Amino acid sequence: MPFALFCNDAQISKAYPSEADVWKFADTSGLVVDVTADEERPGPRRILDNDYEIRPCKASPGEDPARNKADAERQSRAEPQFNS
Repeated sequence: MPFALFCNDAQISKAYPSEADVWKFADTSGLVVDVTADEERPGPRRILDNDYEIRPCKASPGEDPARNKADAERQSRAEPQFNS
């Protein structure tokens, strides 16, 4: 089953083959933040910003999650990456 990024119950990304692929998309889009450790988990952890969440979804008719992943990877290699 494919996965996508959602905000307030609205799907805001294309469908991707795995949850890990959506995490990568969210990270390159600046939607992942580091939070400090708490008593239950040592070390910093990464979470989605604000009301974003990753959920299983159905691909739209004619949509290919594997092609979406390949397109996103190709685009990330083509665009310059800047460190802040």
